[in-house]
Amino acid sequence: MARLFTAGSIVVHGIVIAGVFVVQLFAVGPLPMPRQPLMFEQPRFVTLNDIELPAPVRRSTASGPASAVAIGAPIVEPTSVTPETGFEPARGRVVDVDALIGVAGNGGTIDVGTVEGVSPPPLPAVRPVRLHHGIQPPRKTVEVAPIYPALARMTHVDGVVILEAVIDARGTVEAVRVLRSIQLLDQAAVDAVRQWRFTPALLNGEAVPVVMTVTVKFTLQDR
Repeated sequence: MARLFTAGSIVVHGIVIAGVFVVQLFAVGPLPMPRQPLMFEQPRFVTLNDIELPAPVRRSTASGPASAVAIGAPIVEPTSVTPETGFEPARGRVVDVDALIGVAGNGGTIDVGTVEGVSPPPLPAVRPVRLHHGIQPPRKTVEVAPIYPALARMTHVDGVVILEAVIDARGTVEAVRVLRSIQLLDQAAVDAVRQWRFTPALLNGEAVPVVMTVTVKFTLQDR
């Protein structure tokens, strides 16, 4: 009995499923209409408008000053072709050479030189360089001995103070900085080195400012 019920159920389900497919095959509705390309729908014609060109610049026939020099390319179409002589100036924008700094016009000729009232710019400052193999080092010409501080003498303080000195192109000591310090002797060493004088250091035959290391020795004579 159970087998008959199962077989009947399978048959009924098969009939229902087949009916659904058959209904779908015969239920044909209206087909969709294909879209038309937009480019063929309504053709439009493009109109071109003429652009007004500016009027040509009229050339002046009056002769300008002798110091005016014309430069640039021509902007007016020539009416004919003339043979070249080799002395034609360039036509175009006119520049007054008298207004240029350092240039003076004189009867059609241009003189390049110094213009009155215009001072040359100052030379850039040369930074001091450290001594190296290509520099001829400065030579000491004036040496001032340091004054031994009384407090350092009383406390029996001595030794060597190492300083860094900046010597300009004339051989004058511009600045002094302490590298190795002895507190009671530093100021006396700096004051003495500031009074020293040197020959200029030479680089390729020219005087240059340099940075060099100097030492000041303090020794107690009664020790």
